[in-house]
Amino acid sequence: MSIIFRSLEQRDNKEIAELIRSVFREFGIARPGTVYFDPTTDDLFSLFRKPGSVYWIAEENGKIIGGCGIFSTPGLPEGCCELVKFYLLSSQRGKGTGRKLLEMSLESARKLGYRQVYLESLPELSRAIGLYEKTGFRLIEGPMGSSGHFGCDIWMLKNL
Repeated sequence: MSIIFRSLEQRDNKEIAELIRSVFREFGIARPGTVYFDPTTDDLFSLFRKPGSVYWIAEENGKIIGGCGIFSTPGLPEGCCELVKFYLLSSQRGKGTGRKLLEMSLESARKLGYRQVYLESLPELSRAIGLYEKTGFRLIEGPMGSSGHFGCDIWMLKNL
């Protein structure tokens, strides 16, 4: 069966939250100041109802295998959104699923009129950082906006 890409639904909240937290445990980065402890992780459906925000789910055989979205993070400059909550099950990495989710999110940003996409990450997620660089993100000096994720120490920006 093939992978289905679709918008986040309310019924996905528990499963995507567990997937996200499992990735944090896998990489040993489940620490304060990250999405792991962010209470909004448990209700992404409500979070992504905010105008200017979209979240994509990758599903295979009825099981969520990844997700990625863009969010209108407070404090970002006009025309800039944040790439957020981009995580895949370990069994799905290197198969193109993540790239497809990323491309869908960037296309959503363009359609919503954004001109730039910002993201925050951690050195432990080096494979993802490589993907970001291949798709045009560049490292910047410090954080932008008010994500509340003070535990992140890699910041990147891409012009659309």
